[in-house]
Amino acid sequence: MGDLILKGIPIGSVKGVLFDKDGTLSNSEEHLQSLCQKRIHETIHRFKDGQASEEAKTKLLNLLRKAYGQATDGSVNPGGTIAIASRNDNLISTATVLCLMGESWPKAIALAGEIFAAVGENNPQNKNNVNRLLPGVREMLHSLNSNGVICALISNDSSEGIKSFIKHNHLYELLSLQYWSADNAPPKPDPNAINGLCDSLGLTPSQCAMIGDSDSDLLMAKKANVAISIGYISGWRMPPSLKETNHLINHWNELRAQSTTRVAPNMN
Repeated sequence: MGDLILKGIPIGSVKGVLFDKDGTLSNSEEHLQSLCQKRIHETIHRFKDGQASEEAKTKLLNLLRKAYGQATDGSVNPGGTIAIASRNDNLISTATVLCLMGESWPKAIALAGEIFAAVGENNPQNKNNVNRLLPGVREMLHSLNSNGVICALISNDSSEGIKSFIKHNHLYELLSLQYWSADNAPPKPDPNAINGLCDSLGLTPSQCAMIGDSDSDLLMAKKANVAISIGYISGWRMPPSLKETNHLINHWNELRAQSTTRVAPNMN
């Protein structure tokens, strides 16, 4: 167990810290911008076998941008589906947009599956060069580990994506190999995702802190009775607006741990 020190102030003692990955520990915006563009391009290319009118293509483009959370300048909304939701949730969003464009649901869901397969974003090798650690992450994780705090990931990335992230960034000694991914049931933001991860770590939610970049992460933590919820706001060009937390981190050098101080009993 260790004491969490945020901006020089103790905020509580924990045995574990559960981290979101994308936009919290990793610099994911560049990858997600590219992924968003590829999905949009492939959807427009395949819609109506590429024979849609220019007016329909423009409407489809705008709907997809809104569905994914992409601004007109290409930046990613940290509260949008491309930033927060799982691959399957994004696939459903794509199919829903296709329905709005007049496709039947069977056709829309099949086409969305073809689009996502064609883009090939589920190959973890595509992420190796883009999911770099944000500044100060390694030092912060080392501080937690050296003071007896278990660090673990809870993410809507796939299991393979999480493994690739840990491997590429050489985090085997800093992050638990017990994690919770979109492949686990239930995925986040269901509070039982936290319960499942904590069970695998041999901890209870009340012994942990949760750190994420979205209100869905922080509200999940609150519902699961996590002891401390902390929002991280510097992983995106557009900082997320977080309301479900009492603590915010601007840079990872603001958080460290120290060994829990135990007061010796008075023997007099």
